[in-house]
Amino acid sequence: MSAALAFESSLGPVIGRYVELKESLGRKYAHERRILQSLDRFLVADGADDLSLDVFQRWCHSQDHVKSGVLRDRMRVVRNLCLYRRRSDPSCFVPDPASFPPPNQYIQPYIFSEDEMERLLVATSGLVTNRAYPLRSKAFRMAVVLLYTAGLRRGEFVRLTMGDYDHRTRTVLIRDSKCHKSRLLPLSADAVEVLESYLNARAALVPAASAAEAPLMWNGSPGVRSYTGAGFCHVCRSLFHKAGIRTPDGRLPRVHDIRHTFAVHALVRWYRSGEDIHAKLPLLSAYMGHVSIASTLYYLSFIEPLRAAASERFIARCGALVAPTSNEVPR
Repeated sequence: MSAALAFESSLGPVIGRYVELKESLGRKYAHERRILQSLDRFLVADGADDLSLDVFQRWCHSQDHVKSGVLRDRMRVVRNLCLYRRRSDPSCFVPDPASFPPPNQYIQPYIFSEDEMERLLVATSGLVTNRAYPLRSKAFRMAVVLLYTAGLRRGEFVRLTMGDYDHRTRTVLIRDSKCHKSRLLPLSADAVEVLESYLNARAALVPAASAAEAPLMWNGSPGVRSYTGAGFCHVCRSLFHKAGIRTPDGRLPRVHDIRHTFAVHALVRWYRSGEDIHAKLPLLSAYMGHVSIASTLYYLSFIEPLRAAASERFIARCGALVAPTSNEVPR
């Protein structure tokens, strides 16, 4: 069934063509499709002949059960549809973004120190290991090491399978991740050592769990299933608590903050070793699976170690050009 036939309202043909266009450009567009399906069903139930300001406002009121950030995202998707429609119908209604809920406040990422990452690894040894969770300690030590040394997203990590790791080349394949990009990541020697220690213990305990399609991060269940994203975060938060790691405002860090830490620590190492930062940034961007360097810059918080390293490099290269301040009063 074509996308155009999947929508039944008066705007169905337009929505269908719009979705087909987005999918033809290589986008899955599943999230946006669900939002437009919701709009389509509402238009049918409302008996609306077209999308006007009044109809749009009624649809927005039907979404009152969701948080403001979710509503803003849904309104944005509908507005993009209207902008597409305006190309062939200049008089059509287009929502005013000024009427949207305000964007959520940016969450300042927490950058772990090297000492905190060590404490986090120590905390994995304190995880409960029993008949139900025979490898939890080794599994989460492996998880922390891969998240930190490879800068993986949480979803990328929990979706990894046994076949994604290549023992011979010491690489891990991240398949069809955000922005529908796949990438092959070489792992550090320390990461390989921890990963293979986990895999050896797992093979000895459950030989059947070594199939290529089996999840890498086994949750201990007889069916050899991976952790859900929520379940994985729950255990990680307990690790943050055990390690005594909290943000300046008293919160527990997010799992995603480890990815931020990977990016910032890589930059600090390059500053300290005298590397050409501008030449290195495209490599970091590709390793993290970003579409462009602009996406990578979002991760590079200007924290104290980074400020100090940048200042030291500036002084070493340009310090002689900066004249000292004189306290003499001009005559």
